[in-house]
Amino acid sequence: MFQIILKEDIEAPREIVWDVISRTSEYPQWNKFVVSCQSTFQVGSPIVMFVKVLPFMPMRQKETILQHTPGEFLEYGINIPLGLLSSSRQHILKATDPGKTTYESVFVLNGLLSSLVGVLLGSQLRRGFSDMTQGIVSRSLEKYAEKNR
Repeated sequence: MFQIILKEDIEAPREIVWDVISRTSEYPQWNKFVVSCQSTFQVGSPIVMFVKVLPFMPMRQKETILQHTPGEFLEYGINIPLGLLSSSRQHILKATDPGKTTYESVFVLNGLLSSLVGVLLGSQLRRGFSDMTQGIVSRSLEKYAEKNR
């Protein structure tokens, strides 16, 4: 198993943070890791992304929406047969104090190839998910400030 878990407290309401995550057309403005993304977020439907695992070359990544509770939880992933590799990517939002949100980013790889992928791409994946998390924080703060002008 290989996993990356990141958690941030954001000084913005949950609906603002969710808006940042769900407006995939705006990803190129703030997201250094997932530079393009399209999905309806309906369970069972695809999510198609261009991901910069290697900083110089975006790669197409097609996964499936596994769970979706608007405003609170989104999970997508892959499942390669024979137990070779499966992934789970989760965005978890919890309202804390009024106008504040805790955002948790969870990425888990399981299967026979998970350790190998972790060794080969672990540092790039950590960088990418960290960049995306920081982008969500920054963009949420910007949108909240714009709303309160």
